[in-house]
Amino acid sequence: MKISDQFWFVAMGCVFSSMGFSQEVSYFRHDHGIARGNPELPADFEKGAKQLWRTPVDKGHSTPCVCGDSIFLTTFRAEEKELATIAIDRASGRIRWKKSVPTKTLEAFHVTGSPASSTPACNGSQVFAFFGSYGMLCYDLDGNLLWERRMGPFQDEFGACSSPILVDGNVVLNEDHDLGSFIIALDQRTGETKWEIPREEATRSYSTPILLERDGVKEILVAGSLQLLAYDAATGKKRWWYNGLSRIMDSTPLIHDGVIYIASWTPGGDPGERIAMETFQDAIGKYDKDQDEMISKNELPAGSPVLDRFFRIDLNQNEKLEEAEWSRHALVFERAQNMAVAIEPGPNGELTSRFVKWTYTRGLPTVPSSVVYEGVLTMVKDSGIITTLDITNGQLLHQGRAEGRGNYYASLVAGDGKVYLTSESGVMTILKAGKEWEIISSHDFGERIMATPVISDGVFFIRTDDALYSFVKS
Repeated sequence: MKISDQFWFVAMGCVFSSMGFSQEVSYFRHDHGIARGNPELPADFEKGAKQLWRTPVDKGHSTPCVCGDSIFLTTFRAEEKELATIAIDRASGRIRWKKSVPTKTLEAFHVTGSPASSTPACNGSQVFAFFGSYGMLCYDLDGNLLWERRMGPFQDEFGACSSPILVDGNVVLNEDHDLGSFIIALDQRTGETKWEIPREEATRSYSTPILLERDGVKEILVAGSLQLLAYDAATGKKRWWYNGLSRIMDSTPLIHDGVIYIASWTPGGDPGERIAMETFQDAIGKYDKDQDEMISKNELPAGSPVLDRFFRIDLNQNEKLEEAEWSRHALVFERAQNMAVAIEPGPNGELTSRFVKWTYTRGLPTVPSSVVYEGVLTMVKDSGIITTLDITNGQLLHQGRAEGRGNYYASLVAGDGKVYLTSESGVMTILKAGKEWEIISSHDFGERIMATPVISDGVFFIRTDDALYSFVKS
């Protein structure tokens, strides 16, 4: 390190030590991906950014939870089957503590996924970490375990990915899986249940809830399979819902000026490419070779859309599909809608079409949450196709391709007139925000990136498979 760099780093450390950090309550997408306070941000990570530190960390897909002077992550060591929560000093990058989870059963998870996918939450004095293999754990800022609540593993071979959020003294968690889906509010002080609501019609989805406050009432919005549902944050009572989402929801909705924006895509939900299942009676007539009035996996023909989804349809796990199981999933295929949609919240009950401002059906993301910034909704599809829509009417503004090809899992973030999107391969593309966006620059970190970058007090925190980075504009 050059002497000038040493002096610069020490000076920045002094600044961090003396400043008051703005984020005392933090959880996944609590800021909807927008940098608070309009700080100056890098336009180029090659020459226009200064790396403050790089801290090697174990793998995991959880997004950095930046709260006060700490950053919290969950990690997974595959060889030891170790799940852990770690705390990192945000000024120096030093790991303050690491707490392993005493789990004995590791949940199943997707080959591209991780059992350390849920992002921690922090209220300024407590840290809440969730693992589908174990449940919810609450630590103080020094890493002392305050309480735990056992949950999971769940019936879902893709694992648990939804993250906890914090609302009025409660930590709220939504878990949608093949069976036993629910939303629960736990007292932050004790871990005791304040309310719990079964989600009997829900099938597997992985979106994190968001908070909407209007007319003095706080509502928790859950984007699940086929439906956006609003719960009263105080009681868990259902208030209103909108039917018309994808059959699997990965991305988290966002709110801008009281309007809810959702963009998602799942295979088989587009016109002309819709996956369909015949009626159960037709299926029995064609496939039930042993005439037991059920359909086993080896009775299905090659190419059947049911084959790859047999586990999730077979709710009782008896390796045979019964009429109720078959019909339930056939209805999901039938009702699924891939689209970007702008919704105005309404009164109690089902929302009619008059609450829908607009819809759009092309260039949709599978996993990453989109961002609304400077009057534009920006979303990225796998292979790096960027689509921007005018939020007033849903009209297409501009479409192009990012520098990073391949799949996208990290959600989009924005600030200082820029939008940042990051590919799984580790390429970050920086856009000049606006109705006629253009690519300013790109940077290849050379490491896989699944976690969403976080901007806090003008500092960029970027998690790769191998490390956590801290950058500022140089």
